[in-house]
Amino acid sequence: MTDAPSERTPGGRLPIDRRVREGLRAAIVPVAACTLALTGLTAWTSAGAAGSPPQIAAGNGRVILPDGSGRDTAAFFDITNIGGADDQLTEVTSSGVEKTLLSRRESSGLGADLVRAAGPVRVPAGGTVTMSPFDLSVTTRTKETRWQAGDMVPFVLHFRYSAPVELMAVVVRPGS
Repeated sequence: MTDAPSERTPGGRLPIDRRVREGLRAAIVPVAACTLALTGLTAWTSAGAAGSPPQIAAGNGRVILPDGSGRDTAAFFDITNIGGADDQLTEVTSSGVEKTLLSRRESSGLGADLVRAAGPVRVPAGGTVTMSPFDLSVTTRTKETRWQAGDMVPFVLHFRYSAPVELMAVVVRPGS
């Protein structure tokens, strides 16, 4: 676009009102984009979705009574996150057992399942992780003391972002 010579001032410059209009026209797209982004973030924050940390609760702890003279068994928990952000179960410890390991059971396709160490377990915002003998569990090795059905064993669940959760697991017979 060429400017007509009559629109320029004697020094060859555009009139000030035209320079202001063109400057405003160039600025309107970035200003509109920023306004739209700020409006969206304000709505997200007002709805309580922004900055809401994970809130972890755990319960229904149970540990399988080892069979015979064996000391290896598994523990299971239900973990709920009522917060607005995901968290991760990173470790499970217990003063009542010799060893703990987060593990996951996988089908080998050959008739026998494999139990492998599991990395951190995602606990989704607003979701629940339910451990079971068929998927995710805590593999444990008992101390020398023998358990009886109904005994209580202390556990501590450790998370990436949330405080540790202490809970008790009841010793149950296999299949119960």
